[in-house]
Amino acid sequence: MAEEPKTAKAADADKKWIALFDGKTLDGWKITDFGGQGPVSVEEGKLSIEIGQPMSGVTYKKEFPKVDYEIHLEAMRVEGSDFFCGLTFPVKDSHCSFIVGGWAGSVVGISSIDGHDASENDTTQVMKFKNNKWYKIRVRVRADKLEAWIDDQQMVDQNIKGRRISTRSEVDPSKPLGLSTYLTHAAIRDFKYRLLDAKE
Repeated sequence: MAEEPKTAKAADADKKWIALFDGKTLDGWKITDFGGQGPVSVEEGKLSIEIGQPMSGVTYKKEFPKVDYEIHLEAMRVEGSDFFCGLTFPVKDSHCSFIVGGWAGSVVGISSIDGHDASENDTTQVMKFKNNKWYKIRVRVRADKLEAWIDDQQMVDQNIKGRRISTRSEVDPSKPLGLSTYLTHAAIRDFKYRLLDAKE
């Protein structure tokens, strides 16, 4: 069966996305110096972040917006039992991380809000994750609001007006934009972002 043509609106939405990972090289990225980090490579269109002691990851070297943007990626836990996606990103003049599968493999949330990390603030959620399964992850950043989804389930819908946003010190090397894992081998693909307009 022939694929249905995209509507003009859908085609326009596709054009808004800007690739962060080309699926072929580490262009624009550096391996994050956590100390004890594992190897990072590109294999069959995927970014492979291998197990570190305890952390591994990559940090973006190019300019990136601070607010009014959305990030999309697909992540897989290949091996291990802790977070396989620690996505650190800017929020105005600060940064925070969306943690997926932390604290022995099931905690999801933002680190940190008012000094409380993903295991102990308003965004804390628990979700079971399977190894070797792709999960679609999406984060939306506004000046006064953070939102995040895993697949089609919204995990974070947090008003941050007047709240203190920060990272845990362990992931500071990921700033301004980075991916990290903890005692876990992860794979990443379809990593991209887009700017948001006032209507969204």
